[in-house]
Amino acid sequence: MSNRTLLEVIALDARDAIAAQAGGADRLELVRDMAADGLTPSRETFAAIRAAVDIPLRVMLRAAAGFAAGDVEALVRTALALRAEGAEEFVLGFLDEAGNPDMAAVRALVSALPGCRWTFHRAIDHAADRDALRKELAGAPGLDAFLTAGSASGVDAGLPILLAEAAGAGEPRLLVGGGLRLDHVPALRTAGIDAFHIGGAARPGGWSASVAPEAVARWREALNA
Repeated sequence: MSNRTLLEVIALDARDAIAAQAGGADRLELVRDMAADGLTPSRETFAAIRAAVDIPLRVMLRAAAGFAAGDVEALVRTALALRAEGAEEFVLGFLDEAGNPDMAAVRALVSALPGCRWTFHRAIDHAADRDALRKELAGAPGLDAFLTAGSASGVDAGLPILLAEAAGAGEPRLLVGGGLRLDHVPALRTAGIDAFHIGGAARPGGWSASVAPEAVARWREALNA
């Protein structure tokens, strides 16, 4: 799997997870409440999904909509409970009121999860200065991806930024998601992007419906081409 393009799919429950794996997903991002753009799932939901599939799971650490960390001590307790349940990979990212990375919150969570790999999520697309944010996070233990659309408005608007960043991306890798469509893929692949994240694109019936394995399979086929 390490030599092929990564396909990460959002899963809300075990049914989603099973369908996404059947369609060819390499990894799942576990969340609840997509009306708030994805919050931390319950420990019980994580356990049910972990029992249902055998692909890697990245668990969202986010207590409320927006990009403020909120009660960091409570988030750390939640993270530790998920870690105790078997979670090994996470998704997090916080900004302060000025749009700069909230490094105190990030460090508190990362230090509570030694050895765990994690994604800095789309807070990067809402940052005051995305280049400065990436530099400030450089070398953060466990950080191996930025989930980004290149713009707060989505991949359509952010495509030029993603293509420019791809040339010097290296590590952490760019995990592209947020309004991503199949017609974006050829240019992104040509630029060297090798990781893609889908949510609504895996659910033709909308967020009230489950992941459709055939929708995931279309993405898997496109990324394998």
